[in-house]
Amino acid sequence: MNLGLALTWSFLKRAGRVLIEDDSRAYRGVDLLVAGSHIADVVDTLASSSRVGILVPTSGAFAAASYGVWLSGKTIVPLNYLSEQETLDYIVEDSGCDLILASRRLVDHLGFVPECKRVVYLEDMNFRSMPSPRLPKFVGCEQLAVVLYTSGTSGKPKGVMLTHSNMLSNVKQVHAHTAIQSGDVFLGVLPQFHSFGITALTLLPLLFGCKVVYSARFVPKRVIEAIQEHGATIYVGIPSMYNALMTVKSAKADSFKTIRLALSGGEPLPRDVSDRFFERFGVRICEGYGMTETAPVTNVMLPDEHHKLGAVGRALPGVVQRVVDPETGRELGANVDGELRIGGPNVMQGYLNLPELTAEVFDEYGHLKTGDMAQIDEDGFLSITGRIKEMLIVGGENVFPREIEEVLNAHPAVAASGVVGQKDPMRGEVPVGYVELEEGASVEDDELVRWCRERLAGYKVPRRVVVLDEMPRNPTGKVLRRALSEMLSKEMA
Repeated sequence: MNLGLALTWSFLKRAGRVLIEDDSRAYRGVDLLVAGSHIADVVDTLASSSRVGILVPTSGAFAAASYGVWLSGKTIVPLNYLSEQETLDYIVEDSGCDLILASRRLVDHLGFVPECKRVVYLEDMNFRSMPSPRLPKFVGCEQLAVVLYTSGTSGKPKGVMLTHSNMLSNVKQVHAHTAIQSGDVFLGVLPQFHSFGITALTLLPLLFGCKVVYSARFVPKRVIEAIQEHGATIYVGIPSMYNALMTVKSAKADSFKTIRLALSGGEPLPRDVSDRFFERFGVRICEGYGMTETAPVTNVMLPDEHHKLGAVGRALPGVVQRVVDPETGRELGANVDGELRIGGPNVMQGYLNLPELTAEVFDEYGHLKTGDMAQIDEDGFLSITGRIKEMLIVGGENVFPREIEEVLNAHPAVAASGVVGQKDPMRGEVPVGYVELEEGASVEDDELVRWCRERLAGYKVPRRVVVLDEMPRNPTGKVLRRALSEMLSKEMA
C-alpha cells in the first residue's frame, strides 16, 4: 500500500461526503479525486524529476496537490513559505525539484517565487474539465513519499526522507493510540509544510474519513468560533496557540465543550499554560512528542493520564524507545536521565544527500539518536528533560533549560521564556534567562531572578533575566535557544 492508493480508496468510499473545509471552499471525496487527477496530469507532463515542490498555504488545495503528486508516483517536497528566498532556492536545488505547484496568492504575498525550472499555479488550472482516467501508479511502500526540510541546530536545512511506509505507519499508530473515529472533526491551522501538520492534520483525518477544517491564518477568536460552528472534536496546535486562545475575552467556559482531544506538539508545553487552560475551559491539553525524523509522532498523553505531570505519554504502538548513557550507549533504568533513542516503522530512511550524517544519527541497533535528554518511568511514560547540546553544567551539576523556563513561564507577567548558558570562570557555566512579557505587563529589575530563587535550587537560578520585545522563534512559534545563545555571545564579545 502507498499513499496514492490509500487516499484514492478513502476518497472513493466517501465520494459524496465533505471531508475538508477551508477559508475558500468545501471538498468532497469526489472533488479531491478529480483535483488530484488533474494535478497528476500536470506532474506527468512537466516534471522530469522524481520530486515535486509544493508552495501552498494550509488548505484543501495542499491536500489535493500532495495527492496528485502521489497519484503520479512521485515525492512531495513541501516548501516552508515562512523562509527567506535564499533558503527556498537551496531546498529546491538540493531536492532536485524541477516543478513547483504553487498558490499564486501566496507567491504574490511573498513577493518572490523560488528559482525552479517550472512553476504551475493552481489558480490557473481548469479543474472543471474531466481529467485523464487513471489508477494510482504503483510505488513500493519503501519508496520516498515526502522530503521534509528541517532547520536543525546549525548550517543549512536537512532533507528528512520519509517513505510511504513511514507515513502510513505513523498515521495508523496515532489512530490506534488515540482511538480516532470517522465522526471526529479535526480543526487546526498548523502549516502543512511541517511534519505535525501533514501527518496529524492532513493524512490522519483523510485516511480515516474524518472531516478536517483548515484556516491559513491563526486568529484566536476565529479559531474558537470555528470550533463551535463545526462542532470540532479534535484540535491540534502548539503551546503558544493554546496560550493565545486564552486571551480571547469573548470565549466562554464551554467554548471547547465539543473538544474531546486537544493535542499539543512542536515544542514543550509549559505547565502554567496547561493548568490555566484547564481552569478556563475544563479541557486537558494532551502533550505529545515526536520529531520530523519519526514522521513525526512517537508519544501522546491521553486525557485521563494527566496525573503523570510533565510526561508526554507512552510510546505509540510499534515504537521502541530506549534511554541510554550518551557517552557509552549503555541502557539506563527507570527515572534516570539519558539520551532518548527511537526505533520503529515510522523512523526515517535518512537525510537526503547526506550519507555520512545519516550514518552518524543511527546507533548499532538501527535506532535514531534523538539528541534529546529524557527519562522513562516505571509505567512507561516518557518525559523530555532537554537537549544534550543545550544542557548546562553549572559547578559540575547538570541543569536543563526547560526546568528554569517552566518557573519563568509561571510568573504572571511572562508570556514566553528561553534559558541559555553563559561561560563562567568559577562555575563553568551559569544560566541566563530571556523573557517576552505579556502585553501591558512590566517587571522590576531583579523580580524574575527573585521569583526563580524562591522556586529553584541555588545553582539553577539564572544569573540575570533579560526582557526582550519579542523572542526569536521558528516558523511554528518555537522559541529558538540557538538564537538566544548567539545574542548572548555577541553581548559578551
